[in-house]
Parts: sequence; C-alpha cells; structure tokens
Amino acid sequence: MANAFVAAFEILSFGAIIVLIVLGLGIIASMMGIFNFAQGEFVLLGAYITYLAYANGLPIWAGMVAAPFLVGALGFVLEALVIRRFYAAPIVAMLGTYALGLIIREAVRGLIGGFYLTVPEPIGGSIDIGTMHISAWRFTIIVITLLVMAGCYLLLSRTSFGLRMRATLENPSLARASGISTPLMYGATFAFGSALAGLAGALIVPVFSLYADLGIRFLIQGFVAVMVGGVGSFIGPVAGAGVIGTLSAALPWIMAPVVADVLVFVLAIAFIKFRPQGLIAGKGV
Repeated sequence: MANAFVAAFEILSFGAIIVLIVLGLGIIASMMGIFNFAQGEFVLLGAYITYLAYANGLPIWAGMVAAPFLVGALGFVLEALVIRRFYAAPIVAMLGTYALGLIIREAVRGLIGGFYLTVPEPIGGSIDIGTMHISAWRFTIIVITLLVMAGCYLLLSRTSFGLRMRATLENPSLARASGISTPLMYGATFAFGSALAGLAGALIVPVFSLYADLGIRFLIQGFVAVMVGGVGSFIGPVAGAGVIGTLSAALPWIMAPVVADVLVFVLAIAFIKFRPQGLIAGKGV
C-alpha cells in the first residue's frame, strides 16, 4: 500500500511538471497558430536564471520569481523582432523558433561549460504520512501547478485582457477596427507563454539539475502532449499533458525506462493517427 501511494505521488508530480511546461506551449499553439520550438530553451533559461540567483548568494526564491518575468520579456522582444514575420507560414515559424532555441541552448552550454549544476530545493525534507515519505518540494510543485492552471484559465476567460487576446487571435481585422492594438496582443500572448516556460524551468531545476539539454526532453513531450490534447482550446493541451505525463511516469515502474519512452510515443502517434483533432478540439479558450 505504501509503495503504491508513493508511486502514485511520483506519477502525479511528474504529470504536474509536464502540465507546467505544456501550458505555455499550448497557449501559444492554440491562440497563435504556431508551435514554438524554442519553448524548451525558455524552460532552460528559467532554470539558468534560478541557478544564477543561487550562485550569486541570492535566495533561490528570488531567482524563481524573477525567471518568468525575465523569460517573458525575452519572449516579447523575440516575438517583435523575429516571430512576427512567420505568422503566415507556420512551418517556417517552426524552423525559425527551432533555430532560436538552438542559439539559446548553445549559449547556455557555453556559459555553464557543459557541466551538470545543482540547485537545492527551497523547501527541503519530506512530508510524512504514517510510514510514507513524499518530497515536500514535489508536493509544492503540484500545488503551484494547480494554482497556475486556475490563474491562467481565469485570466484568459474571465478578464478583459483575455477577451482582447482572444478577439485579436480569432479575428485580427475586427479587433483592429475595435481599437485593439493587435501587435501588442500578439507580443503579450507570446510573452505570456514564454513566462510560463520560465516558471516551469525555475521550479524543476532543483529536481533535474541544470544542464544545457534540459529543455529538449520536455519540448518533445510537450509537443506530443499538445497534439494528443488538441490545439485550439485551453483544456485540450492540459488534458494531453496529463495523459503523457502520467504514462511517462507510470510505465517505467513496470518496464525499462527506454522501452517506456518509446512506448509512450508509439501510443501517442497511434492516437493522433485515429483522432487527429486530439482529445478536446476547439477554436478558442
């Protein structure tokens, strides 16, 4: 019973990590119509900013708070300078964002020297439930993920900012005629998705350490999760992240991790083949 509870907690905590990463990717894909292949590197930047704060004697929480704002600001600048030119050609946008991600990844690799760098957990120790022990920090990640999910949904569906964002991305011409600055809203949407990736990187770096290829595995899983969940809605990518995160964490308990990773992608490809619209398809939040 104790082992089953611990396994369920590990599966839930990893699923929460995938959800955090997919939130930003899903918002950009669903609302802007492009896949940001630099999203994994935005996760890496969030982790690197947190490490810099720790390495310079600042509280780890300071780095975690700063990471989403700094990564979001970078995303806003990149959208204005580069991404904006690719909206009419989604395939080119994928290649362009992949190139940006490659530049960011190799720059970080040069800065950290190819090493694996560790950051301690801001909340150490474990939570004891009888004879069972669960990581306090992983539990914190689950709680933060739930709060971020709720906050994102309310922001996009219950505020005037979310209404303007959805109006811009669903009918740019009508939005401009209504006095909405469409370039600003595109930039804000991309920055918001980037900031979520930065937050994800900041939260997971104590768990996975900092290394140059940190974002690659999560980018691939995030991309598959968005496709399984369905592009065009807020709930779809989150549902896909839950499915992929659960499978990725659960299967290694019963088979070799390498086989489990392959099986996850095979199952995802088979599902997309027979249901290309994903679990939940839609055109808006």
